[in-house]
Amino acid sequence: MRSIRGASVILLMCAGALYFLYAGMRSAMDGLARANKARIARAAAPARATLKPIATIELPGPKGKRFDYLTIDYDDGYLLSAHLGAGLLYVIDLKNHAVVVTISPVPGVEGVEYVPEFKKAYTSNWHENKIGVVDLKSMKVVARLPTEDKPDGSAYASDFKKLYVSDERGKAEAVVDVRKDQIIKTLHFDSETGMPQYDPVAKMVYLNLQDKNVFAIINPKTDEVVARHPVAPCQGNHGMTLDVKNRRAFLVCEDNNLMAVFDLDRHRVIATLPIAEGGDVIKFDEGLGLIYVACYSGAISIFKEDDPNRFEKLGDFPTEKKVHSLAVDQRTHRVYAPEEQAGGNPAARIVVYEPAINR
Repeated sequence: MRSIRGASVILLMCAGALYFLYAGMRSAMDGLARANKARIARAAAPARATLKPIATIELPGPKGKRFDYLTIDYDDGYLLSAHLGAGLLYVIDLKNHAVVVTISPVPGVEGVEYVPEFKKAYTSNWHENKIGVVDLKSMKVVARLPTEDKPDGSAYASDFKKLYVSDERGKAEAVVDVRKDQIIKTLHFDSETGMPQYDPVAKMVYLNLQDKNVFAIINPKTDEVVARHPVAPCQGNHGMTLDVKNRRAFLVCEDNNLMAVFDLDRHRVIATLPIAEGGDVIKFDEGLGLIYVACYSGAISIFKEDDPNRFEKLGDFPTEKKVHSLAVDQRTHRVYAPEEQAGGNPAARIVVYEPAINR
């Protein structure tokens, strides 16, 4: 009887230990599940307090027409905005949000790039397949340079006085000598070309080959492609912006709605985060470490770079639909987003936002 009672006690003790072990494991698993749900909820939640509209700039062009790229002339305090569907380039005073002048003709203007040394802007005129040269002193188009097919995004390599313009459908990259306003070389690829960017540290030009999911590197000294790197799992890498200091490129993956973080030194993708549907133009606020992606579905996806290896999605800030471009003023941290509709009605305006992040 003693042995039976002893065995029973041992069995009860073992059962109790197993119960407490199970309860502890269940509690830990529940805690992990709750933390994971909270993390997912934070990633998916709208960024209600991440941008605050502070002004609207009404534009004189026709309403309901598609916009495209914007850039900032910091010397004169101008915002240069491409109104693609209207074939107009707006020069806007950032101090008073007033349109200084509307420049035409720039048929189907997509890209616009400012070259400070020569007080010129270069437009990518899709509807005539030419690069427009705009003298910002006279505010007039002074030259047109023929390209391949659908000139789009562009980047200025200041150390080499060269402009790189992506002929997206022509699967080419036009190289412009801005001192002479001449195309000195055209590079051809086996892919449509997305947004280029110039890296003043490495002194290289980076180019998205969006059909191949490849990140190409061009040496501006020779204008030859010196490397190609895959960007998987990113598909359809079109938009690009750089964090030069921390050696990161941020890519918009149009085909699978991701933002990919590409390490410029190790030449590989180190992180991907989800964006709203229809991502296009992406910009980086160097001072605040914020990344903005304009998405055609009606949102600006916003991310925070906590450090070069940690990135957090703050949310999808709701906008009007068809907002697929934006610019960031690195001095004021304001965000400018053009809209072709407002409340479902045709519009021609730029909404000005300030970041208001409570984190």
